[in-house]
Amino acid sequence: MNWRVMLTLENLGQLHRACRQLHSLAYGKGHRTQWKPVLSSAYPMCPVQLHPLLWQPDTSSQFRLLTTKERKKSAKEKQRPVQPKPEKQEVEIMSRMTVEDLAKAMHKDIDHIYEALLNTSVDIDALEPDSVLDEVLIKDIVQKSGMKHKWAKLKEDKIKENKDAVKRPPADPASLTPRPPVVTILGHVDHGKTTLLDTLRKTQVAAMEAGGITQHIGAFLVRLPSGEKITFLDTPGHAAFSAMRARGTHVTDIVILVVAAEDGVMKQTVESIQHAKNAKVPIIVAINKCDKPEANPDRVKKELLAHNVVCEEYGGDVQAVHVSALKGDNLMALAEATVALAEVLELKADSTGPVEGTIIESRTDKGKGPVTTAIIQRGTLRKGCILVAGKSWAKVRMMFDENGKAMEVSPPSMPVEIVGWKEVPSAGEEILEVESEQRAREVVEWRSYAEQQEKAKKDLEVIEVKQKEHRDAYKKDREGMENMSWKQRRAAVYKSKKHLLAIRPKEKGESDKNVLHIIIKGDVDGSVEAILNILDTYDADEECELDVVHCGIGDISENDINLAETFKGVVYGFNVDANKPIQQLAAKKGIKLKMHKIIYRLVEDLQAELSSTLPCSLEEHVLGKAVVLAIFDVTVGKSTVPVAGCRVQKGQLDRKMKFKLIRNQEVIWTGYLSSLKHHKDDVPVVKTGMDCGLSLDKNIAFQVGDEIVCFNEKEVEQTISWDPGF
Repeated sequence: MNWRVMLTLENLGQLHRACRQLHSLAYGKGHRTQWKPVLSSAYPMCPVQLHPLLWQPDTSSQFRLLTTKERKKSAKEKQRPVQPKPEKQEVEIMSRMTVEDLAKAMHKDIDHIYEALLNTSVDIDALEPDSVLDEVLIKDIVQKSGMKHKWAKLKEDKIKENKDAVKRPPADPASLTPRPPVVTILGHVDHGKTTLLDTLRKTQVAAMEAGGITQHIGAFLVRLPSGEKITFLDTPGHAAFSAMRARGTHVTDIVILVVAAEDGVMKQTVESIQHAKNAKVPIIVAINKCDKPEANPDRVKKELLAHNVVCEEYGGDVQAVHVSALKGDNLMALAEATVALAEVLELKADSTGPVEGTIIESRTDKGKGPVTTAIIQRGTLRKGCILVAGKSWAKVRMMFDENGKAMEVSPPSMPVEIVGWKEVPSAGEEILEVESEQRAREVVEWRSYAEQQEKAKKDLEVIEVKQKEHRDAYKKDREGMENMSWKQRRAAVYKSKKHLLAIRPKEKGESDKNVLHIIIKGDVDGSVEAILNILDTYDADEECELDVVHCGIGDISENDINLAETFKGVVYGFNVDANKPIQQLAAKKGIKLKMHKIIYRLVEDLQAELSSTLPCSLEEHVLGKAVVLAIFDVTVGKSTVPVAGCRVQKGQLDRKMKFKLIRNQEVIWTGYLSSLKHHKDDVPVVKTGMDCGLSLDKNIAFQVGDEIVCFNEKEVEQTISWDPGF
């Protein structure tokens, strides 16, 4: 059988190899082959290329180049199906993605994101995995990575239903019943507020106060001989307790402003007037200590005029009562004035329905747990009531009056101590009664959620501000680098910041060295609040950084000691105790326990502790002065030493001490003498009026008129510059 073979060859040199292959193939099938290659004259210079073999039976065998038409047909036959162009990978993006989020969405590592940002205006060194990228950068990175973006369908968070507890709408005036007035006693420290209240109550509270200074709010019910009841709030007059005074005025009906007749209007008196005006509460002025010889009530009334407190004697509407709290003089007149003003105000309350009130003070009691002192403003509190205050709730287990006597019910305007809180609520929080424990938990969860949302919002605002600052600083640093390559930019940036790399570790070491970590424990929430308010005024961070590691209510615990050991800090206790095992544990671990009962003593102790962290400064004490009268050159061995002929004008020159050479009021040299002579004798000391010759430990040319000062240096402890204001 004859076969027709069509070949296209890449070059003629492949012809022999192709023929041998065909021969082998044909021989394997039992055929004899003869080849007659023929080149077509129509294509003498046609480029030839190897083509797949085409076997066709024919009467003759010949070998020739394919024509153009045959080549096109053959090309179509061998052409493979074209693969469709792969589509770009889609990346789901959303606003405010972090570097890490974008890398996960693109299925890349974080380094890929950094590489994509190399030639942009972004400071890569400042980027962290949790850094937020803006929308333009996100799109740019996706595009540079050969991908396309699409906006992700945002999974809308299910909006939580507001489950907060709220006050009831105002009650029907017809259902209101009369209630006792709530009276807050305000005034400057040591003007006799607590003594005044003691005399009214016939107790001795002032004797129990540390230093005679009230340091937390006391709520008391006073029954007058006439049968009237008045609830008094005794607030601290010390400068540190401004927040407590402000809290007292917001739950009160009447303010009694106590002013000492011999001192007049003082700083906290003015502050108390402002608190009363802000709360729009009427004022009764009690001019105390009128029994003293130096008392001057008229001066007090005139001073009050400067603060828009106009007494009745000067045509105003403010009652002024002259009293002596210590002797009890005229106190009934003050009580009657208070009752009369309360009648004018027509104070009434709704004693039915769910309870509403305000926490005056909160603390932790060893046997009772979290305890609050509160004023009930609406409804009647009973055992078993479910209350919510801030982010804490309570099922009332027990109630006590100010004398520790158990109570069954507490009507409006009654001060009451409530036991049963799950956690200690903050002073000043609003108390609301709810129907069940489940409802109380819902309210607390909602308030915690709302607080977290608010915090996240504020954090986001801070982050945006910081990012803008970084971008602006980065653009400023990159000015003039637009035409540089990224390598040139990197080299230029490194060169500009090279000096900072050496400074940074040193600064960090100094900062770590001079930090005072403290832990604060107080008896009540208001005391801790007052201490923290004082610490807010701290402004000496460049000298020593003050770090409040932890603050809380209750006695010093083992956890406090362990925390202090971790941070190498100091534990401060205010009106709290540390039992013997705790004291022994603190001593064993070398932890300082500072216990105080007066707030300004605690602050003074803190100032001393801060000062102890400061390095000592060197203080110079001048021992003597001399003036150069003549100059000599003395040969010692092979060298010439300048010698100054001096006369001591003041004090004495001691060779063992340090010396200064002063010329034209400028210090030229500081060091020690190499020799001190009187005439030809070496002497240790030269006194006033004596002549001497001296040489220095360094060759310095003297001039006539130079001053030589002998001095010694003493280490002096530094004092922190922080002034708490009292």
